[in-house]
Amino acid sequence: MPELPEVETVRRELAAWLPGRTIRRATRVDAPAGPKYRHLERASGQAIASVVRRGKFILLGLSGGDELVVHLGMTGQIHRERPATHVRAHLRLDRGDLFFRDIRRFGRFLVVRAGDYGVLPTLKHLGPEPLDPNDFTLERFASLLEGRRTTIKAAIMSQRPVAGVGNIYTDESLWQAAIDPRAEAGRLGPKRLERLRVAIVEILDRSVAAGGTTLRDYQNVAGESGAFVAQLKVYGREGEPCLRCTRAIRRIVVAQRGTWFCPGCQRR
Repeated sequence: MPELPEVETVRRELAAWLPGRTIRRATRVDAPAGPKYRHLERASGQAIASVVRRGKFILLGLSGGDELVVHLGMTGQIHRERPATHVRAHLRLDRGDLFFRDIRRFGRFLVVRAGDYGVLPTLKHLGPEPLDPNDFTLERFASLLEGRRTTIKAAIMSQRPVAGVGNIYTDESLWQAAIDPRAEAGRLGPKRLERLRVAIVEILDRSVAAGGTTLRDYQNVAGESGAFVAQLKVYGREGEPCLRCTRAIRRIVVAQRGTWFCPGCQRR
């Protein structure tokens, strides 16, 4: 599933050409009526004023006071040329087109009133933005984890203590910070939390610079794959030696997700 770096890569591409364009017509194509495409037609006739990201969501600010909310889900892609298959939504613009392709249909492409995320509880309750140093501080990170008895991996992936960090970047960050993914979130002290906070920021920054990570389906708007896969230190490396202590990387299940970690140097 695309995480923050992949979504930020797409957002930057869209921000370079979408603002100022008017949506002549917004239509569902091969997508059923329902919450994932709620009120999409309402975007018709509105101009795109802004393209911002919140966690894993892209928010297109519209001139009529609405927002078009885009969530890529597991296989969502945005294209300027019509793909051959699996097109779910189409924006016909005054200059050009935008198509939403989604093979597995987990994505969202819907219109809400600006800031009204009642139908999107994950977006409504997102934690601080990790790429904003004034938002993702040690003090706020620690306060949002205080008293949490769940594993640190499950806590991060809940999106409450930090926004946009999913499975790949949680494993990579915990490895860099030398923290076992099964450690109890509320019992990590300030020194370990600061190591983890710094690791999250550094890894996300490096991945954004590399255009994200492509394991299977993710592509940017230009149809290119993300190059950060070559920099992964632990994710997907079961049985290979740890790059820090040489112990074999293990794969276990934490928070119902495949989890890669080093049993030698990641401590509870």
